[in-house]
Amino acid sequence: MEHTNLIHHEDGHTHMTGEIHLPAPTAWPFVLSLGIALMIAGLVTHWAVSLLGLLLTLRAAWGWFFQVLPHEHHINVPVQAELIEISSTRTTQERLPVSERHRKMIPLETFSITAGIKGGLIGGFAMTVPAGIFSVVKFHSFWYAVNLLAAGGFVSWANQSDAFLGQFHLEGLLAATAIHGLASVLIGLLYGAMLPMFPRKPILTCGFIAPFLWTGILYTALGVISPILDQRIDWLWFIVSQVAFGLVCGYVVNRQVKVRTSQFLALPFSIRAGLHGAHPPEPKDTDQ
Repeated sequence: MEHTNLIHHEDGHTHMTGEIHLPAPTAWPFVLSLGIALMIAGLVTHWAVSLLGLLLTLRAAWGWFFQVLPHEHHINVPVQAELIEISSTRTTQERLPVSERHRKMIPLETFSITAGIKGGLIGGFAMTVPAGIFSVVKFHSFWYAVNLLAAGGFVSWANQSDAFLGQFHLEGLLAATAIHGLASVLIGLLYGAMLPMFPRKPILTCGFIAPFLWTGILYTALGVISPILDQRIDWLWFIVSQVAFGLVCGYVVNRQVKVRTSQFLALPFSIRAGLHGAHPPEPKDTDQ
């Protein structure tokens, strides 16, 4: 049985007083273990050691038996404990302020480089699905979209016909794979670095905001990067492909395990553990 009283003090702390009914302490289990150990030790030393162990074992068994039978012995233990409310400096947004004088927030966790590469490659593969559908529906050849992308690396392909671009070309496949793979990996790494900054709506950021942003940038610069692609690209299907890439890449990256940032790992242990009262050190003023 337990009898406790709660006392509230003016300082806000709560103390608990009273008594707790606990089993009475006993040393007989220790004596029993010592007796058994001596009996075993006597097997390799002397019979007198085993005899002493036997006596201790019998005495401990007798004492322990009457310690719990016919009724278990109990004692009342006075208790006076203080209930302390534990608080933490961690925030729900998992952000770390540089200092009180700066508004910059550093994420506590981010994605590894491997997560960005994996997301970029899988997203790049997903992007080929709507691009291939467009190529087959409009030009009756899957290789049109492949060769159109590769044409940016071949000056001699600038004036080629649609029939030529609809044929299979090994050099076009290799060039398109290299261009598309490199771009997908770079954007996947960018997504891995960007997602921890927008943790609330990653699908909206990766699937729609970022693709429309990339499309706007390419729309103004594609005439310089690849004139043949700028002349023949279908921007509606291009946006659909970008959205497919963003949704798949963002989903894959967001499913990966996060790692602690280097800025967070460089902080003292008390801050990383979220101990109460711990604050980041103020930066030194170098203007003086």
